[in-house]
Amino acid sequence: MKIRFLLDENLSKQIKVATLRLNPSIDILCVGDPDAPPFGTLDPDLLRYLEGAQRLLITDNRKSMPGHLESHWAEGRHIWGIFWVRPQTPIGQLAQELILVWETTESEEWIDRGDWIPL
Repeated sequence: MKIRFLLDENLSKQIKVATLRLNPSIDILCVGDPDAPPFGTLDPDLLRYLEGAQRLLITDNRKSMPGHLESHWAEGRHIWGIFWVRPQTPIGQLAQELILVWETTESEEWIDRGDWIPL
């Protein structure tokens, strides 16, 4: 199954625009979009949404998310992957990396895995 992405609310929506410009068939949502969690969704609720919606999270939240992720796993729950954006990554480079990941991997490969992007 192809990866389905969700951009955390603190990231620029321009990442979505740039990614779709490179490949309009990619399934990418932003927090606050229709069919995505609303702005202000707490991290534990966001993780439960990601699990049910089978979406990989792209975030720059390095403070609270790791602890919430550990609690999520301790409850026996799962995620479909998480990418932490490296600081000061240009939007164009990030979009190209997402395209590369989407084209070369399947969503099941990212279950309960996290990585930094760019890779």
